[in-house]
Amino acid sequence: MARIDEIESDIFRLSIFSTESGFQYNAFLVRDEEPLLYHTGPKSLFSQLSQAVASLIDLKQLRWISYSHFESDECGALNEWLTIAPQAEAVTGIVGAAVNGEFSIRPIRSLQDNEVFSTGKKSFRYLRTPHLPHGWDAGLLFEETTRTLFTSDLFHQNGDVEPVTEASVIDRFKEVLQNSQGPFANYIPYTLHTEQMLRKLADLEPKTLAVMHGSSYKGDGKSAIEELIKVMQEM
Repeated sequence: MARIDEIESDIFRLSIFSTESGFQYNAFLVRDEEPLLYHTGPKSLFSQLSQAVASLIDLKQLRWISYSHFESDECGALNEWLTIAPQAEAVTGIVGAAVNGEFSIRPIRSLQDNEVFSTGKKSFRYLRTPHLPHGWDAGLLFEETTRTLFTSDLFHQNGDVEPVTEASVIDRFKEVLQNSQGPFANYIPYTLHTEQMLRKLADLEPKTLAVMHGSSYKGDGKSAIEELIKVMQEM
């Protein structure tokens, strides 16, 4: 079963380390009046991740399923989750819902940039970030009460690392970029709009960065994102 760690109040990191890929696959469960799952994981990990979620909530109570962009680890098991949780609704950006929505067994709710929705005690803001980390449909969620930013592939780190750290993870991320080779190299583009989008994320002043691959970070999220800008410009 996935390792479970509470990284913020009622925000749980569900992590599975893959020896094949050499990094962790992390999903995040927000336990609230209307529970939310961020990242479905690929289909191959559904059994382990669903067992982990079932240890925290009644699976039938899962209400929201969200993700950054169309990719197997982001939303590959979406239909499996929708099947096991009859009242669950997928929610993502307007582009993703329009372009990729037909793969889902139920309609996907689309969000406009900066649109906010509530799960009860927690409030989520959708941030449209095309091609960041990658994909025309990309976007991120920011939980406003705990100031948690769900960063998807940003701050990717290899290895079976600690669940949460207060130390900078930027050197680990830089190492991932440096060592990416072959068809999987350059998987995070840098465009004319990248810095502007990252600075908008930094201005949110997140206290926790919920990272999809690697350790989550607690601390000065604004400074961490500013470090990220420098590394992406350099690389």
